[in-house]
Amino acid sequence: MAKYNSIFKVEGTIGDVTFYKGKDGYYVRNKGGVNKNRILNDPNYARTRENLSEFGNTATSGKHIRRAISSLMADAKDNRITSRLTKVLSKVKNEDLTSARGQRNVANGLSTALGKAWLKGFNFNTNAKLESVLLAEYSLDTSSGEIIITDFTPNQQLMVPDGATHISFSSAFLNLDLETNTKDLQISPVVNLPINGTPTTVTLTPPTPATGSGQNFFFLKVAFFQEINSVQYPLRNGTFNALQLIEII
Repeated sequence: MAKYNSIFKVEGTIGDVTFYKGKDGYYVRNKGGVNKNRILNDPNYARTRENLSEFGNTATSGKHIRRAISSLMADAKDNRITSRLTKVLSKVKNEDLTSARGQRNVANGLSTALGKAWLKGFNFNTNAKLESVLLAEYSLDTSSGEIIITDFTPNQQLMVPDGATHISFSSAFLNLDLETNTKDLQISPVVNLPINGTPTTVTLTPPTPATGSGQNFFFLKVAFFQEINSVQYPLRNGTFNALQLIEII
């Protein structure tokens, strides 16, 4: 590392040389970095290898969840969904109290009450959180995946974005084994309603309960549309659509 004086205040990397600003001025140093082979084999990097292994499991678990519900999430996600989900799943992984360091994983974390609590209520679109969009109570039958919203009045129990004329509800019951990526996703028929003052009981029932050896995940989705000449168009590419993981068992 060396300090330098110049009329040009350069910051960044050029070739193998890095220029940066420090507390006392501008400095230059050779581009650093640890050799990959050293990270993989040097005993001094054992903790690093453990952290990398656990991060890899966490990232893969997030990918499995996202891909399992890709049809639901396509129009109800924000542009940071991958990093946000990975961050939460890292906390879930930390609840694995049985595996050795470097082998802790999300699947084991989700088998605990605290692990489930970290992930329950996760919103896939932070621009439209379910609790901010849907102002009505609902019930969930975890044996069937059925969700019921009793006497729902759209123009009173929704935060309606400008231009929206209709609302659609759907639910999903997912069984996902994060260790094997074996999944069964059952999605309810869509219930579409005009946004008016007519009370309606909304019943969302998946075709059949999801089955498998993994965790059971339950999702609720709200999507907005604008009707023009009897055709409903998605409102602003799903910016206002909400999708939440409402329960895990």
